[in-house]
Amino acid sequence: MGLTDTHSHIDMINLNPEEILKEAREYGLEKIIVPSADRSSFEKVIELSNKFDEVYCALGIHPTEVLKSDFDADLELIKKLSENKKVVAIGEIGLDYYWDKSFVDEQKKFFAKQVEIAQELNLPVLIHDREAHFDCFEILKDVQDIPVVMHCFSGSMEFAKQCMDKGFYIAFGGVLTFKNSKKMKEVAKNIPLENVLIETDAPYLTPEPYRGRENHPAYVKFVAQCLANLRKIPYEQIVEVTTENAKRIFKF
Repeated sequence: MGLTDTHSHIDMINLNPEEILKEAREYGLEKIIVPSADRSSFEKVIELSNKFDEVYCALGIHPTEVLKSDFDADLELIKKLSENKKVVAIGEIGLDYYWDKSFVDEQKKFFAKQVEIAQELNLPVLIHDREAHFDCFEILKDVQDIPVVMHCFSGSMEFAKQCMDKGFYIAFGGVLTFKNSKKMKEVAKNIPLENVLIETDAPYLTPEPYRGRENHPAYVKFVAQCLANLRKIPYEQIVEVTTENAKRIFKF
């Protein structure tokens, strides 16, 4: 069984897709989900997923992009394009209070509406939550019948438990391998494996030993190895469990 990178922006990497996927296969990667960030990336991620068997995609407007978006038109386009069978989630959506808090209301409005669309389409959601744990949770707490994936989880053990109580999934990326990620390591060691996913968020947040370079989906292997080391279980078990979790969530 191969690895699954549940969040990888391969459309933003400075290599052609064939090279990216060749490297990924060499590292044992079986499937990749490529989320969009704005309207201009919808066609890119669908084209990639249609071209390569192992690539799937998600459609959504990233919170930092909402002011550039045509609200109604973009939401209708997401619904229309999601008829493609390679679209397996709505994302990357959520709230980001790190860069700019001047348009929080617009972020919340767009986020809530995209969650509604996901429920209407019966698709999982990939959640971007940066310094917005409380507000994200308030919008997500009543979501039913669709999987919620907390992408690049950065919360405390207490917040992780709140997410677990709602049945959310927690995805760990390259930051888990950083020496100063003590809070994240505590969460990774203690939450149930059935709630765990792995990802890269390539080309960002490259794991050790390649920190500082451009991230590639192949490097999800190092996230899996770090997780296995933290939990003191075989690497192969992490690969098997996280891939089975991904198959269950995204219905590959």
